[in-house]
Amino acid sequence: MSEYKYSTLAVHAGQYPDPLTGAVNVPVYLSSTFELTGIGTDKGWDYSRAGNPTRDRLEEALAALEGGTCGHAFSSGMAAIYALVAMLRSGDHVICSHNVYGGTARLFNLIVRNYGIDIEYVDTGNLDAVGAAIRPSTKLVHIETPTNPLMSLTDIAAVSELAHARGVEVSVDNTFMSPALQSPLALGADIVMHSTTKFLNGHSDGLGGALIGSTPEHKERFLLVQKAAGGILSPFECFLVLRGIRTLPLRMKQHEENGRAVAEFLSTQAKVKRLAYPGLKSHPQHQLALKQQRGFGSMLSFDLGSRDAAGRFLAAIKLFLSAESLGGVESLASHSATTTHAALSDEERESLGITQGLVRLSVGIEDKEDLIADLEQALQAV
Repeated sequence: MSEYKYSTLAVHAGQYPDPLTGAVNVPVYLSSTFELTGIGTDKGWDYSRAGNPTRDRLEEALAALEGGTCGHAFSSGMAAIYALVAMLRSGDHVICSHNVYGGTARLFNLIVRNYGIDIEYVDTGNLDAVGAAIRPSTKLVHIETPTNPLMSLTDIAAVSELAHARGVEVSVDNTFMSPALQSPLALGADIVMHSTTKFLNGHSDGLGGALIGSTPEHKERFLLVQKAAGGILSPFECFLVLRGIRTLPLRMKQHEENGRAVAEFLSTQAKVKRLAYPGLKSHPQHQLALKQQRGFGSMLSFDLGSRDAAGRFLAAIKLFLSAESLGGVESLASHSATTTHAALSDEERESLGITQGLVRLSVGIEDKEDLIADLEQALQAV
């Protein structure tokens, strides 16, 4: 379906009528096992850990939306990140964006490093730093762009060119942008990762993760991890993500409109000490955002100067909910130091700029004037 435009793909990729019944919606195949047609033969499925018709449809849709050759759905975003590095061996070296989501750093630091895999955190926005970090043992450069929660960008095309010249693959966490606003594979990356919990699902009612590969080897590798490690997405949650994808283009338009309006409002507020939103011309990487993104999304962060100020703000919001996660239709606000990056030490957070006064917003699809009014009254409590 690659000849179709994105909004058409979102509605139809992997979501054609059921051949058996004509059902317009993809059926939820709640079966752990499938009848075999003979010894060693089946109708395409034998056991749901290895494959399920509902999951197949979601994976087909994910591959189409990201322009990949294969899609793989996992039980959470962290399960997808684990699958990304599961086939690495002792002595291998991974370069990772230095201010990634705290859960990614926790997985790499406390589990993956125990397998003898060397993880090195680098400012991937600095091409010289990336080039200097690549070794003969480097197997992967993992980029998060924009980063969580500081909204720092990495030039995907430039890093991919640099890494490929040294025989190194590049993976991109595309969760904040979604396929609607950024296409890492088209920019030269090899693998795309998503927490489908976020914008792809869009309704805060199911966990999930995904990897989209660009080669037959990726398909073989990730299928093996799915079957051997078993961290696959359930059929019902696959259905929820398929349901969410159908409205993704429309939702992202509203997220985008609201995100810009909220960022512009906050940029005028004296109590806001630092504001990170690539859609603002004041953002140091605004031009890069224009180059590699099709919009700026609805994620942003700002600093209120102290933990007390952040606490007062979060206690005063009414429409925005004080909660972790992002990408749902409802607007959320969170204190990054004690939620997404609680796994890091005080020193690590300080070095990254994740201060006690930092607040992250996931701007939903409510009326933007109501959202701004809520922020305005909450700031009065600071």
